[in-house]
Amino acid sequence: MDRLPHSRAEPPPKQAQDLLSQSDVLCFGGIATLVPKHAVLLLPKSMANRSKFTTGSTLMSWAEFYAKNRGWITTVEVSNEQAAGTQPLDAEVSHRLKDSIQVVVATYHGGPISVLSPKASPSAPAPSDPTEPSPSKH
Repeated sequence: MDRLPHSRAEPPPKQAQDLLSQSDVLCFGGIATLVPKHAVLLLPKSMANRSKFTTGSTLMSWAEFYAKNRGWITTVEVSNEQAAGTQPLDAEVSHRLKDSIQVVVATYHGGPISVLSPKASPSAPAPSDPTEPSPSKH
């Protein structure tokens, strides 16, 4: 069996991806956690400082952080389709977001998840031209 010649081509460079560039920070009282980008659905102006890491804070898991900060964080459980942007958030959820004074984090099975913007629904077929005769039914 003949051997294939060695390729001298270099593999394409991988884009550097680090956890911090793909995450948002929630921090309060000397503790912090990371959540995926776009998981924070609402960050009221009065809570904006809680989205910045404070030097010296201890990083902990979402579950631990949320348990200690339920007073100012609320969650919205979303479906996989809602997270993917193929289905909009329920009207009740949208209403809750509008009126909330807490930070709202999207979750899927209890863990934070990114929620993509809803994709535009396919357009309805264009109405037929009223000047064209409609097909007859015989």
